[in-house]
Amino acid sequence: MADLSDVPRLGQPVALRRETVDLLVIGSGAGGLSAAVTAATLGLRVRVVEKAPVLGGTTAWSGGWMWLPGHADARAAGITDTPEAARTYLRHELGAHHDEARIEAFLRHAPAMVDYFRRHTAMDFVAGNGVPDFHGRSPGAVTGGRQLCAAPFDGRLLGADLQRLRPPLGLIAPWGMGIASGPDLRAFLRCTRDAGAAWHVLRRLVRHGLDLLRHGRGLHLVNGNALVARLLRSGLDRGVGFWCDAAAQGLLTVPGADGRPRVSGARIATPDGGIEVQARCGVVLACGGFPHDAARIAQRLAHARGGQPHWSAAPDSLTGDGLRLGEAVGAVVADDLAADAAWAPVSRVPQADGRCGHFPHLIERAKPGLIAVTRGGRRFVNEADSYFDFMSALFAALPPDEPARAWLLCDHRFLRRYGLGAVRPQPLPIGAHLRSGYLKRGDTLAALARACGIDAAVLQDTVATYNRHAARGEDPEFGRGGTPYNRVNGDAEHGPNPCVAPLGAGPYYAVEVLPGSLGTFAGLRCDARGRVLQADGAPIAGLWAAGNDMASVMGGRYPSGGITLGPAMTFGWIVGHDAAGREPGAEDGRPPAAATVAATEASAATATASATP
Repeated sequence: MADLSDVPRLGQPVALRRETVDLLVIGSGAGGLSAAVTAATLGLRVRVVEKAPVLGGTTAWSGGWMWLPGHADARAAGITDTPEAARTYLRHELGAHHDEARIEAFLRHAPAMVDYFRRHTAMDFVAGNGVPDFHGRSPGAVTGGRQLCAAPFDGRLLGADLQRLRPPLGLIAPWGMGIASGPDLRAFLRCTRDAGAAWHVLRRLVRHGLDLLRHGRGLHLVNGNALVARLLRSGLDRGVGFWCDAAAQGLLTVPGADGRPRVSGARIATPDGGIEVQARCGVVLACGGFPHDAARIAQRLAHARGGQPHWSAAPDSLTGDGLRLGEAVGAVVADDLAADAAWAPVSRVPQADGRCGHFPHLIERAKPGLIAVTRGGRRFVNEADSYFDFMSALFAALPPDEPARAWLLCDHRFLRRYGLGAVRPQPLPIGAHLRSGYLKRGDTLAALARACGIDAAVLQDTVATYNRHAARGEDPEFGRGGTPYNRVNGDAEHGPNPCVAPLGAGPYYAVEVLPGSLGTFAGLRCDARGRVLQADGAPIAGLWAAGNDMASVMGGRYPSGGITLGPAMTFGWIVGHDAAGREPGAEDGRPPAAATVAATEASAATATASATP
């Protein structure tokens, strides 16, 4: 284990003005933490710096699912899948954006990464063996076996460091209580009509209430919160040092062996002053992309170039720092992806302090009895398709000069059974959302249309046409319920189609959805080892990227849930090995190869570090 006895722990004041470590990781989402934990397990002395007051980035707010084809849990469950099937699926889905070298590295190493973390860290996983790929009609798609999520975690195992874990997103987690996908979520949706589900929910609420009274937050951690917690516990066990409220101001460089600059550390700003961190092996950029970098969003996202705001569900602290740090030393942000952001429809939820939260609509759109329409009153998409496909269809349906917005419509029965966005199902009240204007209501479709600014005559015709087919469980216009992914997010108790039901009698309700994202895809160009590349394709010595600071391995496509976190964990693991001078899978815990240490120490000792502005 690395000796970090001289380094302040979480929550302690930072008094050092210079520090030397083996590897510096900037950012604390899944990609950065995967790299940090791996490198520490291989014997490196690692520091993680995070500019926010809490750790976890977008990962801590996420569902936590990771797309990892070939993992052992699927094989143990008897699921038949092959690497070639996954390759076929990705070649079809990514098309011209298929990066052969990086995809092969991902598919080869993903199963080994899972096994490694299970054997050597506090990580454990639960399988999503019933979670299908998004596009079930594509060659190589499967109906399950490629998904994993972090197993639930007892927050007490973090001790005082629990206070540095970003809490779950309040808009999705009621009272800060995470609800896991699968049986847990189904119980909450069924609690008013099933005694067993009601008992499960009551026990969860009582435990969470007691946790709030005793500890100030929930201790039963699930989803992305559990993933970050397990990585944090693993890092602490391996001696990784963590600084919060520590923002990277610039990378340090020294002349490399080839005459080009080699990254040798970074300047860090903390509440107690600046610190120069020298990193013998180098730096990993893992700052979460640019979801709240207004300038880059206006430059890169088409709807934002037209003046429409972009509303991301990612934490506000993710402002593109990693990309700017990389560009300052010659790195290049990819400009040839299919999409630059992980599109998702979001609704703006007024808060008590006058601000608005951004609710990502990921699940309820597949439930039977909801439709989505544009201002013109027409449907434009299979509502049960993925969040990325939903937004892509909305962009395609509207003329370039029309702001991208739509409305999710339902009747009273749907609203109370499933909820709508931030509006919870029964027995929770809806009055506050009506008063704030977040939830629109009309006794008739015409009245609802007037409240939303929708063409009333067209809307009534749209609903009549939809209802006529929906009564038979059909959707000839968009084929809703036609793929395994559609159906798994529908209501299995509703037939003949779990995703399709007519809208009944009024009152009717609607929530406006706007262009948003779960994160960004346009990161720094990297090779299959996670090394950041210059414009000529040469790697920048001592610099890696992980998570959304690395250009999307999927080329800006979204073939399945978990295609952000799965590659983030895998390439973080690859980067940790590369920084330690190891081939991925070298896990015996010895220090890095002597030649690697000697070279990096000699470089640092014989050159004067310079800060790159």
